[in-house]
This record gives sequence, structure tokens and C-alpha cells, in this order.
Amino acid sequence: MISLKKYLDEAGNNGGGKVSKRDANELLPVALAAYRSALAEVGSATVDAFPALGRELQAGLNRLGESVEAAPTAPRLAEAERDVQERLQNWGRRAAKHSQERTGEIKEILISMARTAESVGERDQRCAMQISEVTAQLQRIASLEDLTMIRSSLKRSAAALKTSIDKMAAEGKAAVEKARTEITGYQVKLEKAEEIASKDALTGLRSRMWTESQIEERITKRLPLCVAILDLDDFKKVNDVYGHLAGDDVLKQFSMELKLACRSSDVIGRWGGDEFIILLDCDLHEAQAQTLRLQQWTCGDYTVQTQTGPLKLKVMASIGLAEHQPDETMKQLLARADADMYSKKSETRGGKR
Repeated sequence: MISLKKYLDEAGNNGGGKVSKRDANELLPVALAAYRSALAEVGSATVDAFPALGRELQAGLNRLGESVEAAPTAPRLAEAERDVQERLQNWGRRAAKHSQERTGEIKEILISMARTAESVGERDQRCAMQISEVTAQLQRIASLEDLTMIRSSLKRSAAALKTSIDKMAAEGKAAVEKARTEITGYQVKLEKAEEIASKDALTGLRSRMWTESQIEERITKRLPLCVAILDLDDFKKVNDVYGHLAGDDVLKQFSMELKLACRSSDVIGRWGGDEFIILLDCDLHEAQAQTLRLQQWTCGDYTVQTQTGPLKLKVMASIGLAEHQPDETMKQLLARADADMYSKKSETRGGKR
């Protein structure tokens, strides 16, 4: 990324750099295609390593590659470089945590299985010894001639045998119940780990991968669906001027306001960077009214913490909206919502609203 930015800077120095404008114009598409291919390979590798976490990163890198290729300017490349670094760092932290949790769960399950097997083995061994004793007693009884003694011995042996079998059954039931309780506990922990993986680490909103799965599910079931994509206006300036801690504070506060403003049936996710996505289970008319209310609720003055103390910032957002059409894929639906969002952002910059 740094080399591409430097490449463009040199080409723009009116002949003062090492790369001429003509050469740059001819080679830039090739360089951008190679860079986009590299991003795609990184995304594929993360999916192979951790399917549950990699798909979100893969989608973000592919989208980033498309945006860079569409607008290959030096500022855009510098912004994309920071975005890639942030995405990879976040993914690395989540992957490490996810791997550690899964490793611990598997270890506990294996230990539980070993203990259960050991318990069953010991129980069977004790029961086998008791049955052997009863068998030996029966053999001794067979050599007796007095019917009274035979009857008495058989009664005692039968009682001992019943006691052994009852004890074996009780111990077996206890072992099974213990194993069932432990496995249920592990299942709860695994579900909790999946829940953690389905959420964005910074904002607590749903992850992009989980949100996309919900879109696919609604499309498959042919349910009414609208998708809104929100992008904070001029958010890059917050990070550049006040630092990333202030930027993170804005994202967390804005996410909280989204939760308060949305309905319980709405699905809210972080799309990546300063973009958010909302799934609305309704038609376009109702969705338009809801997004207007969201914009009025979430946009306005925010107080964020900076290194020099609290600071009041005005936070605005552009919202794109699209209703799912029959036979439309998720990719096509998202592309329309994204295009509508950028159209609204252009109107804002042009002072039309």
C-alpha cells in the first residue's frame, strides 16, 4: 500500500519523480489489480484458518480492494492502508481469543470423556469381581447335598447378585448423568463463544458475517426485507485530528444511540470502519420512515474523551436504503443500498441537504 501511494505521488510531481505520468497511467491498473488480488488472497487465507471469523474480514478486504481500484488517489490509498492494518489487527486479536477459547473447551471435553471412561471401567471391574464371587458361591452350592443348606445358600447368593446388579445400574446412571451435565455445560460455553464471535469487539453490535447470514436467511425464506447502510460523515477527520481513541469513542456512542433508536425486530451490525448496517423486516415505505427517525435520533452533538479532555463534536451520517426485489441476490441488494448511501453523501457535500 505504501509503495502504491508513493508511486502515485511520484507520478504527480510533474516529471520530477522517477515515474512518468505516461508510465504511471499504463502500469497503475496492473499494480492496482495485483494489490486487489493480494487482498483477496489474504481474505481467503483467513477463511481457511478460521471460517467463523475469516468471512467477515474477507468481505471487508474485497470491498476495500474494489473501492481503491475505483478511486486510486494518494489520499484514498493512505486511508485504505490504515483500514487494512486496523482490520488485520482486530481479526488477529479475535482469532487468538477464539482459538484460545476453543482449545480450552476441547481440552475440558476430552478430560471429561477420559474421566467418564475411567469411572465406567472401574465400575465394570468391581461388578465383574462381585459376579465372579457369586459364581464361585453357586459352584460350592452345587456340591451340597442338604436341600435346606442349598436353599439358604441360593437365597443369599441371589440377594448378593441383585445387590451387585442394582449397584452397577445405579453407578452407571450416575456416571451418565454426570457426563450429561458436564457436556451440557460445555455446550453452553461453546454457544457463548459463538455469540462472542458473532459480535463486533468495539461496538458490541452484530458482526458483518453474522448480519450477512441473516440477510441470506430472509432472502431464502422470501421475507419482506429492507437494508439500510449508514456511514458517518467526515469521520476520518476525527481520527486524524483528535486520535483513534476519540474515534473509537464516537463509534461506541453512535452504536449505543442506534440500539436505543431501533426497534427490537431490527438487526443492527457494524459493516466495517465507520459504516453500519440495519436489517428492517418491512416494506420500503415503513423503512423510509424508520431511517428518517434514526437519522434524527442519532445525528447531532456528541461529547467524546480526548487526550486533552472532553470535546463536543457534531456527528452526522448518510443513510442509504434499498428494498429487496424478487430474485435479487444479497450482493445486488447491498450494492444498491451502498450506492444510495454514497448518493446521499454527495448531496451532503454539495450542500443540497
